[in-house]
Amino acid sequence: MSSLTFNKDLPIAIGADHAGFEYKELLKKQLTTAGWQVSDKGTYSLDSVDYPDFAHPVAAMVETGEATAGILVCGSGNGVCMTANKHNDIRAALCWTEELASLARQHNNANVLCVPARFVPITTAEKMVDTFLATAFEGGRHEKRVEKI
Repeated sequence: MSSLTFNKDLPIAIGADHAGFEYKELLKKQLTTAGWQVSDKGTYSLDSVDYPDFAHPVAAMVETGEATAGILVCGSGNGVCMTANKHNDIRAALCWTEELASLARQHNNANVLCVPARFVPITTAEKMVDTFLATAFEGGRHEKRVEKI
């Protein structure tokens, strides 16, 4: 089981498709301002792209330990979440409130946050990122449940 909190010595891997590009850029600035290293896996414009091309590299960095956590953004959040969860030891959580981001960490030890850009305001996305990264996994009774995943 991974550690209870995220390691600031490692980068946060971030990626998005065209629908999430603008949010990704804003979240990247938020993260660097907060002192996080960021590894941007793309996309780098509003041109139409395929979300797996960005979700797989983010999930792979978290899976191999090259990144402490991942953040993925697409229109609904579903595509990037499904893609990331194909990787071993990835627990990607689709969240649309700050409380869900907190619970994903506390109870599920989520290591990738998926944001639905078309369904949450950027202020909510920013709060979710802050909460996700600041919240520790509770372990205890949740540990055996997460191990069953």
